[in-house]
Amino acid sequence: MDKVETTTKPLIERSSCIKGENPTFFADLKALIKVGIVNSNLITAFAGFWLAIHFTGTSFTANWGLFLLTMAGSALVIAGGCIMNNWYDADIDPVMSRTKTRPSVTGSISRNHILMMGVFSSVLGHVLLLFTTLEAAIIAFLGWFTYVVLYTVWSKRRYTLNTAIGSFSGAVPPLIGWAAVDPGLHSVAFVLFLIMFIWQTPHFLALAMKKTKEYKAAGVPMLPVVHGFEMTKRQIAVYIACLFPLPFYMWELGSVFIVIATLLNVGWLIMSISGFFVKNDLKWANMIFVYSLNYLTILFLMMVVVTFEFPLS
Repeated sequence: MDKVETTTKPLIERSSCIKGENPTFFADLKALIKVGIVNSNLITAFAGFWLAIHFTGTSFTANWGLFLLTMAGSALVIAGGCIMNNWYDADIDPVMSRTKTRPSVTGSISRNHILMMGVFSSVLGHVLLLFTTLEAAIIAFLGWFTYVVLYTVWSKRRYTLNTAIGSFSGAVPPLIGWAAVDPGLHSVAFVLFLIMFIWQTPHFLALAMKKTKEYKAAGVPMLPVVHGFEMTKRQIAVYIACLFPLPFYMWELGSVFIVIATLLNVGWLIMSISGFFVKNDLKWANMIFVYSLNYLTILFLMMVVVTFEFPLS
């Protein structure tokens, strides 16, 4: 192992020099913590926190300190899980174009240091959440454990159900944000969880279609790798259809929200059904993927907009 490392490292460094790249620790850190995943999860955690403020009739400004603790703790727990994922997947990440430049692959940060960073970030995040409520910390741990142990270590390289298993961890941030304010939660909090849980499957299956060759080379049994595009398209359409009734369980947010959420669902379902008639599967998969990002942004932004005046009263 030592011999391999000493021969490959200079090659990586020479390659970087040839391309004129100048990697920095900050850029490596962003790749290591998967800053895009952290940011998207913080948006949903914020929505959970905001709606909890709304439904409990309290003031956002009066809970500013609690908000900072919740966001910081959530960010550190999520980042810690992502770092642990990178540490464990260092052997397969070189195969995939979107992961081969991670510091866990290039060696710009040693694997031992990456492991220490992952553990430290995870522990510190849970400690900060303990200063909000015990329930928020427990929910965060369940999400972290699912992502690191049940998804990364156990199911990712074994089962096509890895996407569903990993979706649990991506669905808990709204519950963390809500539980920090209201440990008893609310039916709307569980609807947020379901929206996130269901949304992730079409989102990640579309990504898996785009990266099928890379997942196959890495030995990751994603659905399109094992069962092909037609099965994957059917699963995407079924999961999107399952989103339809959920906005109606959030009737307390008003008719404007329900209408917009339903229109988003209709648009996404029509797009998913069109996949059975397209000739360019990869172009269609990219459309589904891009739509999913806009869907999530608009939906959660609307949750804040329609309740904006109440938390600040």
